[in-house]
Amino acid sequence: MANPGPNNTQTTMVNERNVPPDGAQLGSSAAALIGIWGATPVAQSSPAANVHTVAAGSVTNVFVNTTFDGSIGSTAYTVGDIVAALKLLGVLKS
Repeated sequence: MANPGPNNTQTTMVNERNVPPDGAQLGSSAAALIGIWGATPVAQSSPAANVHTVAAGSVTNVFVNTTFDGSIGSTAYTVGDIVAALKLLGVLKS
């Protein structure tokens, strides 16, 4: 079933022309629900939620091809995948 996204259809566009001088903020607390690109809005997650690490080898070392699934779904990512996605989003500088 497709994710229906949030029920709120009101959209506020934030760009460099209308950001207040003290910056912009998404959510007023860690309990605020936020979702992007049609994902169901959720509260800020806790790092303790990730309990699965699928290692390339039989030891606990992290290799270039070690993948992580974040304990959610079946898609796993390497650290390089995550860095690339963050750079594409502009969260990390390219």
